[in-house]
Amino acid sequence: MDISFFLMRPHLIVRDFILDRSLPDIRNLERIRSPESFIWKILTYAARTFSACILFLPARMARSAAVAYLYCRILDTYEDLIPDPVQREFVLRSFVDRFHEIPSGLSIPSAPPIDTKFAKNSHEQVYTILVNRCRLVDTVFVKLDFQIQSIIVDLIRKMADGMIWSSKIFTLQNGILFDDRQLSRYCRNVLGFPTLFAVRLMRLFHPGRAPISYELYEDAMLAGEFIQLANVTRDIETDLKRGIAYHPALKDDIGRSDIDDPSLQKRILKVRRALLLKALSLAPAYIRMAASMNFPRISLCRSSMILMLLFTNRYYRECARRVHLDPWPGPAAKSGFIPSSIISIFSQRWSNRILNSTEIRFTRFVRDSISSAALTKNGKTAGNS
Repeated sequence: MDISFFLMRPHLIVRDFILDRSLPDIRNLERIRSPESFIWKILTYAARTFSACILFLPARMARSAAVAYLYCRILDTYEDLIPDPVQREFVLRSFVDRFHEIPSGLSIPSAPPIDTKFAKNSHEQVYTILVNRCRLVDTVFVKLDFQIQSIIVDLIRKMADGMIWSSKIFTLQNGILFDDRQLSRYCRNVLGFPTLFAVRLMRLFHPGRAPISYELYEDAMLAGEFIQLANVTRDIETDLKRGIAYHPALKDDIGRSDIDDPSLQKRILKVRRALLLKALSLAPAYIRMAASMNFPRISLCRSSMILMLLFTNRYYRECARRVHLDPWPGPAAKSGFIPSSIISIFSQRWSNRILNSTEIRFTRFVRDSISSAALTKNGKTAGNS
């Protein structure tokens, strides 16, 4: 057991839940010299729900997951902040090429720096600090086991390839994804591969577990779509302003800044509702994935997966309210998630109860929403005839 992390974990978890992320301590992040301190301090600011889920993992696994997440966040930063597509794709490839030969001790080349002028707000300042201080993350990476290094490198290669695909497709299609197939591929690139990485990492730390089957692989990718659609539905307005849309109904609205326009708001509402129902229809894959992991009787990994589901559940309830649909019941405050997550460490039955009740509520919500929409449409059709 890593005693230092064991003692530090409660403080980090409480800090993660109460921290005001709108006011990152930029000066402190720029001054930290300890690689270990840097990854935990910046993880809380760089991640949203993922940081708490990582902190619930066993120490060695948590450290490995933190490094992997921060590398993915660096790739995201290149993708989001570098405006020129050619330069963006070059930098993405350059970051991954640093790991051409592993293990390589302390000889990993420096990550491509990013100009701080690209950061438009405090959140993006955090991301640029992470990129430009990547050597501290590298220092932790080179101390990990070779197997773990290998699956981290495999993850960031797939992520970078996916981001290069996204960069090309958005450039070619003027900022729009045309159909569900493209949206699915985008979501898998962004969070499907990280979800699969988490499954692979957990299997490494649980020797004797069955290898990853095709069914588990596919459920992990679908679970990634389920989670990533939360980001897509949340940021529709912001993405339109920056020239991106993930639904063809908004193709003529790309780049608009008059987001409050009533006709545009009506289209956004319709798209957000459709994406919400799509996301919830994918939730059973997450349930199957979690149920098939076959964790030991006492398991921090099980707790982490339950916590991720609770966070995602909470967001989609808020999204339902946002599109004027009645949400299902659930805890409103993040602090309410901690007791359920802790109980899940020791109780498979408790975690199964959360998994099953969540699936039932999502399935019922999708069914009732579709039925209600059909009745409304039929009523209008009858009224017009």
